[in-house]
Amino acid sequence: MKILHTSDWHLGRSLYGRRRYAEYKALLDWLAETIDSQAVDLLLVAGDIFDNSTPGNRSQTLYYRFLCRVAASDCRHVVIIAGNHDSPSFLDAPAEILKALNVHVIGAMTDNPEDEVIVLDGPDGSAELIVCAVPYLRDRDIRQSEAGEGIEDKERKLIEGIRNHYAAVVSAAQYRRNTLRADLPVIGMGHLFTAGGKIVDGDGVRELYVGSLAHVSAGIFPAGLDYLALGHLHVAQVVNHSETMRYSGSPLSMGFSESPRDKSICLFDISRAGDKADVELLRVPVFQGLERIKGNREAIVSRLIELAATDSKAWLEIIYEGEEVVSDLRALLEKVISGTKLEILRVQNKRLIDQVLSRIECEENLDDLDVDDVFERCLSAHDIAPAQRSTLIQAYREVVQSLAEDDVRAE
Repeated sequence: MKILHTSDWHLGRSLYGRRRYAEYKALLDWLAETIDSQAVDLLLVAGDIFDNSTPGNRSQTLYYRFLCRVAASDCRHVVIIAGNHDSPSFLDAPAEILKALNVHVIGAMTDNPEDEVIVLDGPDGSAELIVCAVPYLRDRDIRQSEAGEGIEDKERKLIEGIRNHYAAVVSAAQYRRNTLRADLPVIGMGHLFTAGGKIVDGDGVRELYVGSLAHVSAGIFPAGLDYLALGHLHVAQVVNHSETMRYSGSPLSMGFSESPRDKSICLFDISRAGDKADVELLRVPVFQGLERIKGNREAIVSRLIELAATDSKAWLEIIYEGEEVVSDLRALLEKVISGTKLEILRVQNKRLIDQVLSRIECEENLDDLDVDDVFERCLSAHDIAPAQRSTLIQAYREVVQSLAEDDVRAE
């Protein structure tokens, strides 16, 4: 059975206010073509299909048209789990309809672990593979709060809840395998942050839980999985030095900091339990060039001229680091690229920040900051002592986590 593992599409994500629908359409078209050309039997999507819990109409259209296209192909099954950016209820709403197309969706942790065990049939109708489709596990689903408990108690309960849930789902899968065929391979799915995972500044990866257990040990995953398809981290990587425990990474660069990195998806073949899954990384084409240019005025202008000479259509982030104060930097750079296909999305004039505005971030808005950045700026503005910051940040993150879970509960 040939299997493709991807995650973290973040449909609907914008970049400094610029929508990326054309880029996402090109990605999904390429993914559908790859499924055909590689004769893929099963597609695994390990969460963060959308960038937020209320995707717009265009993002929904891209998603459903892609699923219909794959369902009409020779790919026999699609399994999708929700990530922390996704709305569980939104993904689950059409689940029964999609199941008729052999598209299996698990949006939220279920009361019965067996409901997260999906048995997939082969062309002859007999069981061919089992998937433990564990979605993003929200704090409120796996940990019960108690009055007076400390941070260490919360963290211990959190890790125990995650471990126990994976153990229950894998145990249910092994029971199903024993009733069907002993050599059925079992694949796990998850959306979480494992300890030691690599991230890139500015890639949009959020901490999932309050406290140090935002990064959980690879030891939470039970033995007996023939492959583990993970989502959440945008850098493609193995977990715990295992070739069969992987993050596929995001197929598109989420920001300029990711732009120099190649993006990929994971392709492997497996037919029976215990077989080694040799994973091949398929490089994702660049559908929209992104480039961060740093330096003084001469270096930046020189690079812009080089790009223009190649007829580049790149979107640009300019970070000016020269000694000279240039107050009209953006206008100067726009003049340089006039008549080309280049587009400047952001200019950060560090010299102007340092010498003119001192403590004010120039050309920065809320799109540039996450919720933690905003609070830390507030602490700095009020000269909060370092000794008090950790406690305040911990309390703030608990409030943010609670609000996010209230939003999910209200859907």
